[in-house]
Amino acid sequence: MSITPLDAPAPARSAGPATADVLLQQRFREAMAGVATPVSVVTSIDDGLPVGTTVSAFASLSMNPPMVLVSLDRGSDLLAVVRQAGRFGVNVLGATQSALALAFARKGGTGKFAGVRWERDHDLPRLPGAPGWLACEVAALVDGGDHVVALGTVVAADTCAAAPLTYHGRAFGTHSALGELSS
Repeated sequence: MSITPLDAPAPARSAGPATADVLLQQRFREAMAGVATPVSVVTSIDDGLPVGTTVSAFASLSMNPPMVLVSLDRGSDLLAVVRQAGRFGVNVLGATQSALALAFARKGGTGKFAGVRWERDHDLPRLPGAPGWLACEVAALVDGGDHVVALGTVVAADTCAAAPLTYHGRAFGTHSALGELSS
């Protein structure tokens, strides 16, 4: 595989869509496929009904106060609900929950909870069995290209012992510890 510097001259335009922007997007997509990310289902409540979507762009932001960030597609139904409700839940999925990740990754906001067991925790939809749970109040919504980054102040957190679900190389997997770190 040949790697061309990003500042190399753009290829001549041909009948195909190989512009410099498209090439950069393809390279960016490939680079990001090499980054292992946690898989989470972000949830909220809309008129008493649960809504949610799968995200892989989720990270801790601050310990004091406890804060996280999640990235939501501008066109997602969940983003509109989070804007209105001012709160969201983060269900950090476990290695056995890839079917849930796929179900919540579908486009469209309706029907994702059909047949899915859930409970209310801090008036947000929580998926039992997820190894991590965070209830968050929106601190800020920040524009980020075709996504909006929701900064959330954590108001409740819970964990249970389970291997995490990760996404790497366009496939689900899990983490395996290499051994103890020496101090």
